[in-house]
Amino acid sequence: MTSLSRGAMACALATSLLLLTACGSDTPATSSSTAPATTAPATTAAATSASAAGGNGPASSASGAAALGVGDTSLGSVVVDGTGMTAYIFTKDTAGSGSSSCAGDCATAWPAIHADSATPEVDGVTGTVGTITGTDGELQVTLDGLPLYTFAKDAAPGDVNGQGVNGVWFVVGADGAPVGMSSAAPTS
Repeated sequence: MTSLSRGAMACALATSLLLLTACGSDTPATSSSTAPATTAPATTAAATSASAAGGNGPASSASGAAALGVGDTSLGSVVVDGTGMTAYIFTKDTAGSGSSSCAGDCATAWPAIHADSATPEVDGVTGTVGTITGTDGELQVTLDGLPLYTFAKDAAPGDVNGQGVNGVWFVVGADGAPVGMSSAAPTS
């Protein structure tokens, strides 16, 4: 192995560790966006349709793919984004605050799940769905008042590589409850 290859591998490893620790530090990330939450919290089971023929991602509607759906993983059925990627909550976020605590390097490792409108389409999700203005200035989907994210190291639908990272990132069930989280609940 050449010294260039070893150097590149060391750089990649250091960058990965930096991204993961940035998302689990005790100090919340700062954001220049302090916009209040938008109003869209009333989407529930009554407004959703049944999941399509057992796929990992949400079914498409007449207006396109749903922003959220339910998919199968090794942890069971969990919330997924419109492309079938696993959705996560960050326990350092405060439910109903209208803001995300994940910015900068954290947002690179944990991209926000975006919505095309303040009333995102959902399929099979029974928790209360809404939106906030995310740290990137775009609409970010929330579930029971908590912003939702994907994990950059999940490569395919059904991956749950972010589950439990730094004890602050958790997959979320269709009802909005964190999956596999100890008795400590997200800040409300």
